[in-house]
Amino acid sequence: MTMQAELEGVAGGAPLADDRIDQGGKGLGEESLAPQQTRIMGSWSYLFAWLGGCVSIGTFTIGSGLVGTLNLLQTVVAIAIGCTVIGLALMINGMAGHRYGIPFMVQARSAFGFTGTRIPALVRSVPAIVWYGFQSWIGAGALNLVSATLFGYDNMVLFFVGFQFLQIGLSVLGFHGIKWLENIGSVFIIGSLIYMFFSVIGKYGDEISANLINVEGTWGAPFWSATMLFLGIYSTMMLNVSDYARELKRDVGPFRQVAIYANSILPATLFMGMIGLMVSGATGEVDPIKVFSSAVDNKPLLVITLLFIAFAQVTTNILNNVVPPAYALMDVFKINFRTSAVIVGLLAFAAFPWELVKDESADGLGLFIRTYSAFLGPIFAILVVDYFVLRRQELDLGKLYDEAGPYAGTNWAAVIAMAIGVVAALIFSSVSWYASLLPAGIAYWLLMRHLPAAQRFMDR
Repeated sequence: MTMQAELEGVAGGAPLADDRIDQGGKGLGEESLAPQQTRIMGSWSYLFAWLGGCVSIGTFTIGSGLVGTLNLLQTVVAIAIGCTVIGLALMINGMAGHRYGIPFMVQARSAFGFTGTRIPALVRSVPAIVWYGFQSWIGAGALNLVSATLFGYDNMVLFFVGFQFLQIGLSVLGFHGIKWLENIGSVFIIGSLIYMFFSVIGKYGDEISANLINVEGTWGAPFWSATMLFLGIYSTMMLNVSDYARELKRDVGPFRQVAIYANSILPATLFMGMIGLMVSGATGEVDPIKVFSSAVDNKPLLVITLLFIAFAQVTTNILNNVVPPAYALMDVFKINFRTSAVIVGLLAFAAFPWELVKDESADGLGLFIRTYSAFLGPIFAILVVDYFVLRRQELDLGKLYDEAGPYAGTNWAAVIAMAIGVVAALIFSSVSWYASLLPAGIAYWLLMRHLPAAQRFMDR
């Protein structure tokens, strides 16, 4: 992709006018790193896309892990706090993408430099690919169980390979495909979540009362740690939210954006987290397929439940786990979106998800999550300080797309600040995301002002 192509429609580095009328024209899979001119998502489409993309098995697992620590009320409050913080964070870091139409890979150039941007890209892409494979295995397991239940045919490998290629086929459609997949699927997702929630209460009501309602729990450190766990599921998306915000129509203001994020993420997180907590608290079972299946007493509803699990993995993967690494590949190797999406789908096989789902792999997977999460808060803080404090919400698009310009190479101020934030996150690992924000943000601000090598990255 040439610089001229990336800068098509941008005059003199100035942002597109905020009152520009969005017009159609972007075809299926025609995604690029250029400033986005065609906005295809209105408020409702955007809300449904986030709702479908946030039905995560990870949320269920976190809910299961809170058994014995928090009671039902405390879990609901922890989820509500986490989702409110998520909504604010997504709106704040997505403002650059929404205003200028630029993706995360371009947004990060002003802070990290053209070469240095590969660091946050790697931090965002590796977890995405791992989760892509992991969730695909879960979805394939659900389809395999449907086949075994209805037809007596059991072939996990075949279903995994087929399920993965189905997702690859959907992902190459780009944001047009994401829009319609998430919008149509959200109705099925909402209905399924409500059905399973009340099925769980009906089947395990006595156990839930005894183990989760009539227990003291705690409002102390474990409670605040729980808010961060639910927040942490979306901490990767907080980095690359501009990838999605650039598709949102320009007339959707910041307050409506917070409402969209919170009201899409909260229902999905609340239902999944609560179901995980309630069923695991009542039965001790943590395997998501076994848990959902145990709440259903007849075959037709069991099939619907399992299909929901599979579909939820598709909607989550296509939105959250394909776009970020695909854009990273486009930036580094100058290839188109369709090719990048296919490569990402194939790389998911290399995550060896059949090993990750084993009981003995749980500790290793948990360590992996805690390790990459330590990098997310610092990068978020650096991007926010760079855009709001140093740039004062004014970006020069010409410089952001000029590989030989002032943002060439690596901004070591951002790299050093990120390292400082990572150390803080690892020291206070139970609240790592919170703990890393101030150290990383302050360090970046100071280094940008006093580190000689960082001065060429300053526009002012």
